[in-house]
Amino acid sequence: MSRLVTLALGAALLSASAGFAQVVKEMPKGFDQPRAGVAAGRLDSISYASKTVGTVRKALVYTPPGFSKKKKYPVLYLLHGIGGTEKEWLRGGNPQVILDNLYAEGKLKPMLVVMPNGRAMQDDRAVGDIYSKEKVAAFANFEKDLLTDLIPYVEKNYPVLTNRENRALAGLSMGGGQSLNFGLGNLDKFAWVGGFSSAPNTKLPEQLVPDPAKAKQQLKLLWISCGDADGLLGISKRMHDYLYEHAVPHVYYLEAGGHDFKVWKNGLYMFSQFLFKPVDAASLPTYTVLGTPAATNVRNAKYPQILPDNRVVFRVKAPEARKVQIDLGRKYDLAKDSTGYWTATTDSIKQGFQYYSLLVDGLAVADPASDTFYGMGRQASGIEIPARSEGFYALQDVPHGEVRSRRYFSAVTNSWRQLFVYTPAGYDANAAAKYPVLYLLHGGGEDETGWARQGKANLILDNLLAAKKARPMLVVMLDGNMGGPGGLAGFNENSLKSFENELKQVVLPLVETNYRTAPGAGGRALAGLSLGGLQTLYAGLRNSAMFGYLGVFSSGFFANNAALSDPQYDYIKTNASTLNGNLKQLWLSMGGPEDIAYANNKVMRARFDELGLKYSYSEYAGGHTWPVWRHDLYKFAQGLFN
Repeated sequence: MSRLVTLALGAALLSASAGFAQVVKEMPKGFDQPRAGVAAGRLDSISYASKTVGTVRKALVYTPPGFSKKKKYPVLYLLHGIGGTEKEWLRGGNPQVILDNLYAEGKLKPMLVVMPNGRAMQDDRAVGDIYSKEKVAAFANFEKDLLTDLIPYVEKNYPVLTNRENRALAGLSMGGGQSLNFGLGNLDKFAWVGGFSSAPNTKLPEQLVPDPAKAKQQLKLLWISCGDADGLLGISKRMHDYLYEHAVPHVYYLEAGGHDFKVWKNGLYMFSQFLFKPVDAASLPTYTVLGTPAATNVRNAKYPQILPDNRVVFRVKAPEARKVQIDLGRKYDLAKDSTGYWTATTDSIKQGFQYYSLLVDGLAVADPASDTFYGMGRQASGIEIPARSEGFYALQDVPHGEVRSRRYFSAVTNSWRQLFVYTPAGYDANAAAKYPVLYLLHGGGEDETGWARQGKANLILDNLLAAKKARPMLVVMLDGNMGGPGGLAGFNENSLKSFENELKQVVLPLVETNYRTAPGAGGRALAGLSLGGLQTLYAGLRNSAMFGYLGVFSSGFFANNAALSDPQYDYIKTNASTLNGNLKQLWLSMGGPEDIAYANNKVMRARFDELGLKYSYSEYAGGHTWPVWRHDLYKFAQGLFN
């Protein structure tokens, strides 16, 4: 990020919470240096008897300006990294100066800050092989020393509040891992927890927060921060991803920097201002300088970046352009800096996959920093906004199938065409097995790549099969574009009939000749979204002797066009008993009332009820979007071929 943009973001002021003064998102330059006329706190060295280690250990204690033994104070325990001691913060970060300056500006609740040695062993110096098994184990052993020796000593010898609401734990690197491990593992002792650039000693999120609902109730603040160039960033991100998925309020704070005190000082500067005050959980996602590069970015591209509240930061270099916009359903103007970079931050964007374009002087082009996808009837950029319920299509450590491309010549369209076939893990090794087949159709403006790329069909099936929630199957993703007119005109009877012929005369014979498929209608399913749902209705209902399962996602016969709807319902009226006998399942689903096909589907279901056609119906809020259709496939596939 350019310094100009960084400063612009850093200077943004937020009203964070009741009783919380307005706070910038970055520590001002020079804030870690003494200032004239600023009252200083006191820094003392203490010695305490550690039964855990069997020796006397040292720690530093900072007491705030105006400290009085007649008052009682909350306490922040501040931990160092693997190569440090109780003096690492003092030598590298000037914490006492940062805190003095914050007190001078009225931004801190008066508190004690205790900086212990987190290496709980007889010789706790940072000498020799600091990564030895013995010394690493001593950092884990510090949990007992902290809880049973140090905290009781502090609470006996200083006027401090002793309940969990007035006790905080934070640290850098190895100390960040300790803080998350010990803090989240002892929420009966700590209500405020902060990890700055947390190291690999950090336990897995599901171990640290096994009960997200309980953690949500107990935590006053959970702070996760890291530099964007830190090699340990993945530790912080996996924690954030888990917390986000389980709706546990927290700060995920990214800034320009590596594994260094620039980042850690800023972590202390920001984190300390929240402590021991009311916190507005809704404001927490706004506290960051940088966002996370989108998963859909090309290799090593830092932008677009997704902020924790799902706002997106776009940055494009176009020094000769006069105007640059992002078209993401809504158009956003980008601002140009002196180096030729254009930058904008959007409003919060809906979760899931979104198409977008760059508009450079009015010309729609793909963003060179983003993967491109065939959608909107052309190649377009796409961005994946993380969803809380994305685990079912996440890349997991399970056996993976393959998506195979196959070219073929179609006598129906008199042209070369392409389809994709998902084969489950073990397909080639188990040469005797035959597999049922799901024929899966894309929507209007998309093609056969849609389910494989935007839809993540292979990952959905991989995860379902690994969890034994679905039967092993082939998934054939074919091109539903039949060479006719686009838009609504593509929904006409001739186009639908052409697709039916392509499916029956070309695709089924091709698949069943070249792949090991289970025979009969009980081994075939047909499903699709939007246009593909209409094709499923048309071809599937007319060929119920060939397909035992039909899935219609976000689609329905047109409710306001008799020329399109009447022939379909006439066929159903004549053949309702046959359809009910042949079809093992007709599964209809919608993306809630905001789905653009909702009204058509509702009218269609009413007609089905009048005609006696049996079906099942499901809704998954989200509208006419890929997150809904991914979930549709996830649910539909579990009921197939049983």
